[in-house]
Amino acid sequence: MNDSGKPAWLDNSHPNYKRWERSRKLSEARGQFVLSVIEITTECNNLRILDLGSGEGGTSAVLSKNNFVVSADISVDRLKRQQSKNNNYELLLCDALFTPFKNKSFDLIIIQDVIEHVASPEDLIENIFKLIKPGGIIYLSTPNKLSMFNLIADPHWGLPVVSILKRDKIRKYFLKYFRKNEMNRKDIAQLLSLKELQKLFYGKFSYELNTKHSLQRLFRGDKGIVWSDLHLFLIKTLKMFYLDKLLILLSNNKPGIINKFFNPTFYFILKKNN
Repeated sequence: MNDSGKPAWLDNSHPNYKRWERSRKLSEARGQFVLSVIEITTECNNLRILDLGSGEGGTSAVLSKNNFVVSADISVDRLKRQQSKNNNYELLLCDALFTPFKNKSFDLIIIQDVIEHVASPEDLIENIFKLIKPGGIIYLSTPNKLSMFNLIADPHWGLPVVSILKRDKIRKYFLKYFRKNEMNRKDIAQLLSLKELQKLFYGKFSYELNTKHSLQRLFRGDKGIVWSDLHLFLIKTLKMFYLDKLLILLSNNKPGIINKFFNPTFYFILKKNN
């Protein structure tokens, strides 16, 4: 919320308004991309799904066509904007860290660009570990703290270097001087590196990265992956110089240099350890 009580993402005077508006309009396209990642390993039919931090509800809408989905978000404003069009779709107001479900409630949990916004990523991972059924999977996406692309332009603010700052430093050195009306926001993003995410998963989940798949979809024109002006310009430029095929060839799903320092967003499938 800003000082007027209006959500920052609905304030058309905000510097990031156009980026956020574009993201809202592409909500279902993002959902189609999420489905494409899930279907690499899992047939997405007749599942009980929790979309935790569902935002505009595009992913919930896409997945509810063949599954039962609980679309959960901490924002009343966002839930009001969602429209449940069938009996397989339920809206729920709740905090991602404090959900009202019994253990082993879901076959699939969606954590789409959420973990960087919560106060305690450790508690979020612990919560979804309890909620996922044996044999179930988790889709988790989040921006890469150390990606050179995010260092040039943070995905939330569009500014250099902010991606590596902790939440308190963003308030102290950035919001204090440039976005005073957002000083009290509780959802300021604090990005994570691959090493930090691996530490969170350790002992609870095995993981698979889907970098090559996302890059292939991106250069095929999938609009549900990026929407910032800088990243869209970079994609257009790379294709202009026929570098897209080279990047796809070089990309991989291994936890090495490419994913640690170049990949701008991680797309994980997590599987619960026995």
